[in-house]
Amino acid sequence: MKIAVIYNRESQKVINLFGVSNREKYGLAAIQRIVNALKKGGHQVIALEGDKDLIDNLEEFMPRALKGERPGMAFNLSYGIQGQARYTHVPGILEMVGVPYVGSGPLAHSLALDKVVAKMIFVQNGLPTPKFAVLKEPGFAMPDLDFPIIVKPKNEAVSFGIRIVETEAELREAAQAIFDEFGQHVLAESYIEGREINVGILGNGAQVEAFRPAELVFPGQGPNIYTMEDKKQLSGRKIEVVCPAQIDAATEIKALEIAKGAFEALGCYDCARVDIRMDAEGNLYILEINSLPSLGEHGSYVAAAEAMGMPFPKLVNRLVEVASARYFGTPHPPQMSRRVKDPAEGVFAYLTERRDQLEKRVESWTEVSSRSDDAVGIRVAADRLDETLTDIGLRQVREFSDQRDIWTWEGPRGIAGGTVLITHLDVPVNTNLGIERFRRDPEWLYGEGIGTSRAPLVQLEFALRALKHVRKFARSRIGVICYTDEGRDCEESAEIITRACAGASRALILNPGTSGDCVVHARRGQRRYRLVVEGKSLRLGEASRHPEVMRLLYKKLDAATALSNRKSRIGVSAVDIKTEAFPRRLPHRVQTVLQVSYPSIGDADQTERKMRELFQGNGVKWSLIRISDRPPMITEQINTALYNDIKMTADTWDIPLSTDTSLWPSAAGLVTSPTSVLCGMGPVARELHTSHESVSRISLVQRSLLLAQCLLNITENS
Repeated sequence: MKIAVIYNRESQKVINLFGVSNREKYGLAAIQRIVNALKKGGHQVIALEGDKDLIDNLEEFMPRALKGERPGMAFNLSYGIQGQARYTHVPGILEMVGVPYVGSGPLAHSLALDKVVAKMIFVQNGLPTPKFAVLKEPGFAMPDLDFPIIVKPKNEAVSFGIRIVETEAELREAAQAIFDEFGQHVLAESYIEGREINVGILGNGAQVEAFRPAELVFPGQGPNIYTMEDKKQLSGRKIEVVCPAQIDAATEIKALEIAKGAFEALGCYDCARVDIRMDAEGNLYILEINSLPSLGEHGSYVAAAEAMGMPFPKLVNRLVEVASARYFGTPHPPQMSRRVKDPAEGVFAYLTERRDQLEKRVESWTEVSSRSDDAVGIRVAADRLDETLTDIGLRQVREFSDQRDIWTWEGPRGIAGGTVLITHLDVPVNTNLGIERFRRDPEWLYGEGIGTSRAPLVQLEFALRALKHVRKFARSRIGVICYTDEGRDCEESAEIITRACAGASRALILNPGTSGDCVVHARRGQRRYRLVVEGKSLRLGEASRHPEVMRLLYKKLDAATALSNRKSRIGVSAVDIKTEAFPRRLPHRVQTVLQVSYPSIGDADQTERKMRELFQGNGVKWSLIRISDRPPMITEQINTALYNDIKMTADTWDIPLSTDTSLWPSAAGLVTSPTSVLCGMGPVARELHTSHESVSRISLVQRSLLLAQCLLNITENS
């Protein structure tokens, strides 16, 4: 499990420093001791300050969990940075963002930290506590309490401001010091002369257990209370912790009952320490409850656990277990492992347990440069992919591989009648753009080609490895096609893609999913043309019966773009213009790239005829050359059935999925009937082909899981 140990020590990262500052801190050695104990328990651990960056840091460390996935957990040690009810701040944040955590919730912490409210609740529940009064301001009326009296701040912990007073003058002096230093009301209560007993609590509900009482033994000098100076080892005396306390069995049973009652009355979770005073007659009184008991090496809570046969690493990991039981209903939430018999659950476990590996593999792929015009980089990337797929158990199909623009692999049972997974290796990006390095934020992964190419490659690898993990790969009819001329409109790979898919039952195109968690069931086709117009070379302002080439071209382009028809889903646009001219003369030759988006081949042919009729005459030479044609992906009944099957799988695993159409073509248009095809099966991405291209972190694992489960279902049903 991923566990974030959250503490407050050095950081003051807040919007403003305002209000009463926290004085409680865990030592670095104590924090590291807890981290080491959790790692010893097999957890992946990080230590984080509980400041304003906490949410971002948690999201980066433990991204949003899938349905059924064991989420990460926070191990809360946080005392807060500033302000009121500081113990509640981090638990409140964790509640808001939905991160499970060890320890009490905001309500219990606020009640425990307010000593007056806590004592009122104890009284209401018939739990013994010393008689008390609240001193609200200087000049207060004397409380109805006998001396000696103990005074402390109403809303502080760890002995801040605590003092025993014997006279009215001492009481007023001590109260004034608290008013001045802490700016809050003063709790005054009868001082119970006697022994101090601490009872540690571990668990929840019917599973609550109380440790055997630990006694604080005070030396002869100084007051018989545990002061802040004692805790910081500045008092010159040593307070010993004896566990179990040397008290009779009846008193011990009574102490445990009182401690459990206090824990339940305030609604604490997982752990607490109840401080009790025992007078000379053996009567017990609750002083306070610490809802965030210290896990310091020399604290009474840790000492009591050790006396119960629970050494420190076991105690820390037991706290995680009881919190897990509270959230998930079992001390050990189901963790999928290699022993899982259900293949679907095994696939789920394999992928969700490797989320970090998925992201690291994406990062490593972004470091491999393979832009569409980089033949060397493409070759390096192809060799790397071949090594990966060979390791999984696929072999190259020479018939459908040219070792330059396209490679095809197949599983042990071949492609015929099976599933073909199609993706591309090249990164189609403007060569003028700088290389975007990998980075992540809580929701997105960034890097060059990360959505168009890199994340789909990782999705492909891990889906196949998951299938192999549950021993279903050898039975699968699977093929993989990877082409490298996406940036060149599949000029060289198109024919091979069509042939390779002809014998398959279905093809899944690992292009990125669109916003809204959509896959694509229909895409328009796209043709690109090179229009060349040549005329006479003219001087600026020259009178001539020959037209200016640029002026004529602009008029013709305006007429060509007017062929666009939203209703007919036809789009025509000029996307690039290059001119040629002699020195000090107007352009006499112009090349223009025209792009046409269309829904069907018939529409494309009709639009092309109109363009050829348009681009002629007027005393210049026209040449319209089709340079590429990417067929449309047409929605057919077989594609709808394929989507419905995938949608059913997505619903089973609570993966959001819907359908969309796209203006842009893809390799899906090269897959011909009767092979069914669905596009956009890759992770959801945004701002494609820009320097801000990114892929959704949650979608990376969701779509990998969806692909693997779909392949598993196909294999199981074949």
